[in-house]
Amino acid sequence: MGPTLIFGSMKKTFWLALLCVGIVSVRCSNNPDTTTDSSSASVPQTPSINYTIVGTAAHDTSFFTEGLEFYKGTLLESTGLEGKSKLVQYDLQSGKPQKQISLPAASFGEGITVFRDTVYQLTWRESKVNVYTVGDFKKIKELPFNGEGWGLTHDSTALIASNGSNNLYYYEPGTFKLLKKVEVKENDVPAVNINELEYVNGFVYANQWQMNYLLKIEPSTGNVVAKMDLSNLAQREQATNPHAEVLNGIAYNPETKKFYVTGKNWSKIYQLQFAF
Repeated sequence: MGPTLIFGSMKKTFWLALLCVGIVSVRCSNNPDTTTDSSSASVPQTPSINYTIVGTAAHDTSFFTEGLEFYKGTLLESTGLEGKSKLVQYDLQSGKPQKQISLPAASFGEGITVFRDTVYQLTWRESKVNVYTVGDFKKIKELPFNGEGWGLTHDSTALIASNGSNNLYYYEPGTFKLLKKVEVKENDVPAVNINELEYVNGFVYANQWQMNYLLKIEPSTGNVVAKMDLSNLAQREQATNPHAEVLNGIAYNPETKKFYVTGKNWSKIYQLQFAF
């Protein structure tokens, strides 16, 4: 072993010498201030949103959360999975349902939003939107659309939907006619897996499915202007609830000016305070 080690050491020293004198075109320097090549240039970082958990509320662990929305102080939730999908309205403090309806066994409920006292509920692969009156959950009609339904929210004039891609789709309320599509990018890179949505103060907030991020999107450009890493919150839930699935569900309550987030089969809804 000894001779082999000595030879190996001499060989290494010889090649290092060649490298440093320029026989091989690689820079050698022990100076920490030496400029590296362009491939190590820093990549732009998306500004982070810091948050504080200011409260929690019980969440039904049987709810495979797909959509979350506040309406006049009460919480509406759309749940998924065939045979288990439903639309529920309940009091956040007590957790008791005020009303609920189940979807047909073959339906997979997805995102919801309330626009002008009308509830719109996406379905995953059925290419239809369920439309209800918010007061009694009476089904008004079904509207067709193309592709998969994931998340849903609205601004002052249009419904805004996601389908797991890096696009936001704007639809006309009442008809679900496609108005436009906006590509979402973070530092010029497509922001894929856009899921549950919430529109607040001129920005769209979006869960990234299976990524524990909450993105803040400028709607007119599609640029991600900031994001929140909710990994610690997800780990906190999973530490006490081994059946917890992925983070999914954003709701903003204008009465408390707080955000509420949860996940599929989570035991809690977390109330968050942050600058938005």
